[in-house]
Amino acid sequence: MIDWDVAVNTGVRLVRPGPQVDLAEARKAVAQLRELSVTAQSHVRDFTGMHSLEPAGPAVIVDRPGWIKANVDGFRVVLEPLLDRLGSGRLSGTTAGSITTAVGSRITGVQLGAILAYLAGRVLGQYELFLPPDPDGRGPTGRLTLVAPNIVHAERELNVDTRDFRMWVCLHEETHRTQFTSTPWLRDYVQEQMREFLLASDVDATVFLDRLRAAGEAVAEAVRGGEANLIDAFQTPVQSEILDRITAVMTLAEGHGDYVMDAVGPEVVPSVAEIRRKFQRRREGGNRVDRIIRQLLGLDLKMKQYEEGAAFVRTVVDQVGMADFNRVWESRETLPTMQEVRNPQEWIDRVVRAPELPRADSDDVPPQAPPAE
Repeated sequence: MIDWDVAVNTGVRLVRPGPQVDLAEARKAVAQLRELSVTAQSHVRDFTGMHSLEPAGPAVIVDRPGWIKANVDGFRVVLEPLLDRLGSGRLSGTTAGSITTAVGSRITGVQLGAILAYLAGRVLGQYELFLPPDPDGRGPTGRLTLVAPNIVHAERELNVDTRDFRMWVCLHEETHRTQFTSTPWLRDYVQEQMREFLLASDVDATVFLDRLRAAGEAVAEAVRGGEANLIDAFQTPVQSEILDRITAVMTLAEGHGDYVMDAVGPEVVPSVAEIRRKFQRRREGGNRVDRIIRQLLGLDLKMKQYEEGAAFVRTVVDQVGMADFNRVWESRETLPTMQEVRNPQEWIDRVVRAPELPRADSDDVPPQAPPAE
């Protein structure tokens, strides 16, 4: 259903080149990012009280094409078994199957590659949850990746202290690594929700064509200045419920990362207030075409996740302290819902003030909601 090689080749061909950097400066940036990614580990651990259960080395430093290739590899790990299952179990012999065949996996690969080419110029770092098996056949737990040209481009554009900015970015991304390596059940939970989301796809031909029409209407509305996006256009009702759970956990993760990167303190990042102020303006900027693309791809929703998630973390830590906030990582039952993210007192009342909820290693931990049919 997706030609992965076409996706990589398209993305690499379309991605814009990074900033002009001489070889000595590039090597210095790579070395410093590796060093700061290790230094950030102790700052995040000491501030959050969270301890990784596995050894963590320096971040992997990549360029834009390297980021594209890494993400296609990650998509293959998660999506390929599900797409094979959907293709053989639901599309064979159906009108939708004929449509999919006609469109072709190469076109789907081109579409994926084009999206990745756009994102590859924006992402500063990423904790990769899903990686191909290592040579022994074991699945790695994750990898912290920093996109060096994008970090250099951002710090030049913002005109900020380079070491401070690089440390600031490392603090955010290292917080994500700590979230998943100190909370072993969380990765499986995210993957489970993604699997249920994909398996809840409705590939009936009539519905499929309705979704295409809705996507066209979403593009038109976004161009007119509305708030439509392609994510909502292609969702089924069941997927909408699952996406709420995915959005809640990712809002928590992103907001926690933003909170930590700002709150660790001026002794670690002396110009943190200036960096945050300038970076926030950059997040909200861009020309009209860029804003439309961001909206259609759901990137503006991601910006909202940073804000809502950070507000949730800040409110809970202010009211009950970091130790009680960390109960959020105990099990899927203690994760906030989106309603609780927006109303932190509800989460405090349910989790901190209520009798203790089951932990992740309990045999009888119930899911947040029944899996999709």
